[in-house]
Amino acid sequence: MANILMVVSAADSLTMKDGSEHPTGFWAEELVVAHQTLLEAGHTVHIATPGGVRPTVDQVSLAAESAGGEERARGFRDYLASIDSELQHPLVLAGVGISSYDAVVMPGGHGPMTDLYKDADLGRLLASADSDGKIIAPFCHGPAGLLSATDNDGRFVFAGRRLTVFTNEEELGGGTGENTPWLVEDALRDKGAVIENAAAWTSHVVRDGNLITGQNPQSSEDVAKEVIKALG
Repeated sequence: MANILMVVSAADSLTMKDGSEHPTGFWAEELVVAHQTLLEAGHTVHIATPGGVRPTVDQVSLAAESAGGEERARGFRDYLASIDSELQHPLVLAGVGISSYDAVVMPGGHGPMTDLYKDADLGRLLASADSDGKIIAPFCHGPAGLLSATDNDGRFVFAGRRLTVFTNEEELGGGTGENTPWLVEDALRDKGAVIENAAAWTSHVVRDGNLITGQNPQSSEDVAKEVIKALG
């Protein structure tokens, strides 16, 4: 069985276009579904954050209307409670060696737009993982973390690679709207990524070699299943 590193944002807010602070963090469905699916397949999952800071769940993602009903919301809360000791003491991202892992999985929420997109430790880890052909699997806003990875000449490591991400349509219509400080889809495209999105709010996964990406929360399980498939 494989060792999987789950990199989670340590941010609890996002500075909006108008300068206001929007409470955020990781999206419950994404972390829970991916974590649970990978564990049930027999893999080991270690959670890491910048600075080893306990990650914050976006409270909106625990509301019944966001989670897909009160039963699902309760299930997410119960699962997070069951792994609370791990969430309290995540690995320090700067101290993680990629040689210990077979895959890197990155759930979203708006948190990555605050920290992971510019985290130098994540950038070095992703560049090394990609060079070694290890599975890299961010989804929803998680692909913002890919922006941190540059080579020795400052070029974006994932330029020319096919991927999907939370779309502009989804952000503007059901995310943080017109006050969103920047759009992850646009930023990745501007860096040279080849964006392949599908209909809003439908599960969509793109695999380009060792890079596996998912479009939105609805893609969480399918991303995890594709990682399991890729690990053999």
